[in-house]
Amino acid sequence: MRKQEIEISISPTGEVSFTVKGIKGASCIDETKFLEQAMGGEILVREPTPEYYEQGEEEGVRRYAGDGEGGDE
Repeated sequence: MRKQEIEISISPTGEVSFTVKGIKGASCIDETKFLEQAMGGEILVREPTPEYYEQGEEEGVRRYAGDGEGGDE
């Protein structure tokens, strides 16, 4: 399992920002919902990191056993 971190920065003016590290794909958004809610839920800017564009483990290709007929794909 990769190390997962949330780095939180607070500027002298009180502006809060955080960076998610070690979480691939859009699941990082789910992992930070509690921070967004704790800070009032208003996001001014969301800047995806390169990891955001990588596939997470649960987002990879899924293969199923079967005869290949009758599926949705």
